[in-house]
Amino acid sequence: MQAREPIPLEAIRAARERIAGSAVRTPLIRLAVDDAPAEIWLKLENLQPIGSFKVRGAGNAMALADPTLLARGVYTASAGNMAQGVAWHARRLGIPCTAVVLETAPETKLAAITRLGAEIVSIPFDDWWKVVVTHRYEPLADRYFIHPVSDLNVMAGNGTIGLEILEDLPDMDAVIVPYGGGGLSCGIASAVQALRPMVKVYASEVETGAPLAAALAAGTPTEASYEPSFVDGISSRSVLSEMWPLAKELLAGSLVVSLEETASAVRLLVERNHVVAEGAGATSVAAALKGGAGAGSVVCVVSGGNIDAAKLSKILSGQIP
Repeated sequence: MQAREPIPLEAIRAARERIAGSAVRTPLIRLAVDDAPAEIWLKLENLQPIGSFKVRGAGNAMALADPTLLARGVYTASAGNMAQGVAWHARRLGIPCTAVVLETAPETKLAAITRLGAEIVSIPFDDWWKVVVTHRYEPLADRYFIHPVSDLNVMAGNGTIGLEILEDLPDMDAVIVPYGGGGLSCGIASAVQALRPMVKVYASEVETGAPLAAALAAGTPTEASYEPSFVDGISSRSVLSEMWPLAKELLAGSLVVSLEETASAVRLLVERNHVVAEGAGATSVAAALKGGAGAGSVVCVVSGGNIDAAKLSKILSGQIP
């Protein structure tokens, strides 16, 4: 299903009530950098129970699913965080869960998925991307599939972040959201545009896989270069066709950052705010520090904090994993 219209505000508000007992209302804090090009704020979704915003969308989608279908078991395709979100709720509901993950998924995320009781199927990127595009993995076709990006109920759950940001900082000028498939950025933008249409919502991408920037430049989804990196929570070769109409309507642009800039942002967050962010979650901060969203009041969504300790150690020592 193509998300041709923004997620309705009433659906996002209903999602907020629905997930209130499971998702945390995360804090919004100032980035402790005095000479930044903007007044930068951090929306700390890394503080969710699974270390990622994915607990919101997964919870809303599963709460609205037919219980008889859920009872067969659920599965999702994930770089690691959506799998944790679905597994967290599946354990709470007492139903089987399988995560179809990238073979390059970090050990930290794999260990967390296992702790939550889910089974793991690890496949190459091209096979994994096919699951995302077709919404189907044949060996698990008898189970209920929760799409990590374009499920409208998942996006409504993600949009609850936008409601919280607006309550805490109604006079903001812009929001920067990491772009993996668009479910987070378009969910947040749906809420923000409904309530404060003058606020710009930008995507942040990394240069090793920036399909939205490529699509915006071409005027249509097109294949972008892709290389696996420590920024594992985002990056792909193309924008999902079902997400393109909404992304081009709601998002003010894509702010592309380098691996070096992303690693620097991860390090800065630890040193200045004692915040641990994974690579994807730090791209928004890296983009704001470049001045990409302007000089006003800018909110950066720190989407997750599930980074391997060894990678974090290298980053803190000035290296790029």
